[in-house]
Amino acid sequence: MPAVAAAPSRPVSPDLSGTYDCTGQDSQEGPYTAMVTLTSQSAHSVGRHRAYDFKMEVPGYGTYLGQAVGAGAQLAIHFALTDPATHDFGTGLAQVFKRQGRLGFSKFYYEPEFKGGNHGTEECLRR
Repeated sequence: MPAVAAAPSRPVSPDLSGTYDCTGQDSQEGPYTAMVTLTSQSAHSVGRHRAYDFKMEVPGYGTYLGQAVGAGAQLAIHFALTDPATHDFGTGLAQVFKRQGRLGFSKFYYEPEFKGGNHGTEECLRR
């Protein structure tokens, strides 16, 4: 009998759906807290690639809506404040981690137009 090669195993991306408590540091606005909700879009998730709707609520600033895509331990996020007049929108890249049995992510983001350009970091831990 001929030997049959086993198909290589692919890393599986964790399902990041859920609600996260976040703390961040914005280069223009300083420290902040937020709540992020990731909602899986399983119809648009293929193999190890996952798609999500993104919602971030920041007390005193408003709600940011967007999309996220993940593969393995990385998550790319596009977001925009619901008030377009502020030009408060951007793109983030997050590294997924597990701490004390809970999923989370650390994100760096860039906003090209907010207050002449902006960036920041954020750490989120799933509830």
